[in-house]
Amino acid sequence: MIKRVLDFSFALMILILTFPVIILLTIILFIHFGFENPFFTQKRPGKNANIFTLIKFRTMSRKKDDNGILLPDYARLTRLGKFIRKTSLDELPQLINVFMGSMSLVGPRPLLPEYLSLYNERQSKRHNVSPGITGWAQVNGRNAISWNEKFELDIWYVENQSFLLDCKILYLTLLKLFHTTEVNMKDHVTAEPFKGNLI
Repeated sequence: MIKRVLDFSFALMILILTFPVIILLTIILFIHFGFENPFFTQKRPGKNANIFTLIKFRTMSRKKDDNGILLPDYARLTRLGKFIRKTSLDELPQLINVFMGSMSLVGPRPLLPEYLSLYNERQSKRHNVSPGITGWAQVNGRNAISWNEKFELDIWYVENQSFLLDCKILYLTLLKLFHTTEVNMKDHVTAEPFKGNLI
């Protein structure tokens, strides 16, 4: 309950402080992507695996090949989108998710709904808490570590969460903003999909 109050208060404060940046980025991306929606929305599982709509700034175009199929991620990630990802500015709209209560500032990152059936019992514990904009896995490797390592870090957080730990993660997140080498896995602009524990 206390964490929810803090999330609400800090999300509101940060939204107010970054409002000019959010408006400016919205306008820039609206023009950059040919006057299309500058936001990326996607269904994600939250606490207790309840589905919510995650909001981020768009970083990729909707370019398609001759058959009308979307091009690979690396071909659609624009130069501006790459900069926005490296600086984590694409995460700013998720403050709305925190404000609304579907996310927390700190917690395991919300992944795709199709992964739910692939988790083992231990990995499913990541849904015992609200997902976060940043988390223990994000400050200990982010996308540069394996899925198993990421899940173990998430579960460790669930089992050891505290106010002081959240403060430490937020502090380390600020430091990470100046070191962007772990944003993506090598040779990929997005993380490799999770294929389950038997593959």
